[in-house]
Amino acid sequence: MKVGRLFRRDAAVAETVFLDQADGVAVLDADGLVLRSNPRFTALTGAADGEAAWATLPKQASALQTKLRDGRQEQITVSRTADGVRRSLRLSLLPVPPSSALLRVTDITRECDIEEQLGQAQRLQAVGELAGGIAHDFNNLLTAIIGATEDLQSRAGGRVEDAADLKMVHESADRGAALVRQLLAFSRQQTLQPRVLALNEAIRKITSILERLLGAGMKLELALEEPGRQVKMDPTQLDQVLTNLAVNARHAMPGGGRLRITTGHELKLSPESLGGETVPPGRYALLSVADTGTGIPPDVLPRIFEPFFTTRRESGGTGLGLSTVHGIVRQSGGYMTVHSVSGEGTRFDILLPRHEESAIWQPAAAAWAPPAPAPRLSRTLLLVDDEAPVRRLAERVLQRAGWQVVAASCAEDALELVEAGGLRNALACVISDVVMPGLDGPALVRALREGQAGLPAILMSGYADASLRRALQAADIRFLPKPFGMGDLTGALRELLAA
Repeated sequence: MKVGRLFRRDAAVAETVFLDQADGVAVLDADGLVLRSNPRFTALTGAADGEAAWATLPKQASALQTKLRDGRQEQITVSRTADGVRRSLRLSLLPVPPSSALLRVTDITRECDIEEQLGQAQRLQAVGELAGGIAHDFNNLLTAIIGATEDLQSRAGGRVEDAADLKMVHESADRGAALVRQLLAFSRQQTLQPRVLALNEAIRKITSILERLLGAGMKLELALEEPGRQVKMDPTQLDQVLTNLAVNARHAMPGGGRLRITTGHELKLSPESLGGETVPPGRYALLSVADTGTGIPPDVLPRIFEPFFTTRRESGGTGLGLSTVHGIVRQSGGYMTVHSVSGEGTRFDILLPRHEESAIWQPAAAAWAPPAPAPRLSRTLLLVDDEAPVRRLAERVLQRAGWQVVAASCAEDALELVEAGGLRNALACVISDVVMPGLDGPALVRALREGQAGLPAILMSGYADASLRRALQAADIRFLPKPFGMGDLTGALRELLAA
């Protein structure tokens, strides 16, 4: 009697464990028919007791039928879509002699999604590294092309045909430069020049440009929260974000519509998952850009930030617009999500870290004294670039502008020329490339400033890695992104020395 009670109790426990399994579990006969299953098995596979276990699973799962007949243990992963939800399932088959088997079904959708996201991140990182490597050399070539074209345009005289050809070359080079900037933006490899911006004011300044981009039949609305928030961001990159989103909205509203730009604020008290990324706690400024267009189809929505993915290939789409926007936002420390319903429009939400104002220290008023006479400025520049065409062209243009130029192809040669020529403490400015063999640009500036404190410096680059970008931000250095025109170089030099 006691044995019978123990048996019934153990059987009840086994039944409870069987029914409450987190995985789907079923007992199959030799033909794959479900003899007994728990509720989770039916929920995952759609097969109930008395039905074939493979009936609602993909065809590859039927391969387990052969393993079952051979009496071999097997495990495979399959995908099943039910009620519009895609699931990845792991099927584990364990034969139970003489003629049955135990089938376990585990939902591994989350693990597969994480693995897919990791793979996507690794692919983007690889493309970003490739883009960075290409950008340095490519931007040097474009700098030489743009600079030489401008130089020839200034000497073209009255030949209209030559001027038109040179203009076409210049415009083509500018298009190539824009493409490189987009590649660096989506891969988060740009050299940014962040400043503290009043977000509302920055949006108002670009309103007229956005209205022209949208064109007739489109209405631009602003709903800017007051008081406005401040963010720290490269102003040109914020303009690019807004213009790219406006262009995207224009294509989504072929029959006209409304683009609404909204600002606000959010407070995150704990880490929060947003768009596959984790937003840390903090105070954020919210920037939303919403249109009343056709919306984004559900099958396209997960891919819109992928580089080179576009649904407008026939009309000239490159697939870099939204990936560029996403890259700029992330490199600026922000986060971005998209909400869209087919036929009802799309809204992009951007969270940017707020720049909190702090009290500004004001020195006490000092007694007036006549200013000391300004020292006579040197007319000697040090120019360093390992790309010979860029160096020769810049040297010629600067000499034409009245400067004495000491040119070198690397930092080590530049330091030797400074010592040999007695130029310590006698330079007006150093103009150098960032990425060079041996010492890089920031290291050269530090070495020169040991002998001439506060030496004005301009560093040029079409690409700089993260460590060099931090060095640029930490030092008092003017940055000139490649490619640039020779007018940009002389203009930057004038502004730096005037300041």
